[in-house]
Amino acid sequence: MQTKLSSPKKDVTIGDDQPTVLIGERINPTGKKKLAEALKAGDLEIVSREALAQVQAGADILDVNVGTFGVDEVALLPKAVRMVMDTVDVPLCLDSSNPEALEAALKVYKGKPLVNSVTGEEHSLKRVLPLIKEYGAVVVGLVQDDEGIPKDAERRVRIAHKIVERVEAAGIPREDLVIDCLAFAIGAEPGSGVAVMEAIRRIKAELGVNMTMGASNVSFGLPDRELLNNAFVVMAVAAGATCLIVDVAKVRPIILAADLVLGRDKRARRYIEAYRLRPKPDRQ
Repeated sequence: MQTKLSSPKKDVTIGDDQPTVLIGERINPTGKKKLAEALKAGDLEIVSREALAQVQAGADILDVNVGTFGVDEVALLPKAVRMVMDTVDVPLCLDSSNPEALEAALKVYKGKPLVNSVTGEEHSLKRVLPLIKEYGAVVVGLVQDDEGIPKDAERRVRIAHKIVERVEAAGIPREDLVIDCLAFAIGAEPGSGVAVMEAIRRIKAELGVNMTMGASNVSFGLPDRELLNNAFVVMAVAAGATCLIVDVAKVRPIILAADLVLGRDKRARRYIEAYRLRPKPDRQ
């Protein structure tokens, strides 16, 4: 199954037979005081700089989220989307829990974006899916329902089935849905990693949809987070994840290595090209 996204100048395909697609996560004010303050002041220059840096680091798609206290998302999200479109040529992921903000961003977007997100909650399905249908977008489906985020694989799989059924009932093709199995911090939930991997494998086998995953949550509260994140993303890709929401500069080398091992990089071209471009340590 292939999921296709586009900007005015670039197409990106997500699929099992494709290299792992990397979604840059850094245009998000959560935990970023400087970005949050700039967004409150209506200053989008930092957004432009962050967009350019992530694409230069190898991001295939950029997530754009302006949600923070004191910000009018309905007004600011489309402005940020325009700014990023003017700065880089990759497709965008429009990220908001506010359907009005999503619609405002969809109205100005040029191409076929990814929308983050819809859940298995009734209010979300009823408000977000009509927007996806109207604007011809792709949507991330979070395996969360009216009972909350599941801790086990079984409920994750059931919610994924529900989302797929509702997506198709709304007239949206299954390939325009990407499922996110939602990982807990393993420091608080030691079994979360195992449950997520099982859910990814089962959802891929039973539904065939493309799968995404935010990598950084898994290591929250633990030391040496980058090491844990790298281990997690490699396991997720091997289990069936086809696109990842990550800090691209930190994660791309390990993903290129994983893609090579999994046969997604013919003749090691992407791996070798990245190696040649990487600054070499001074051996003097």
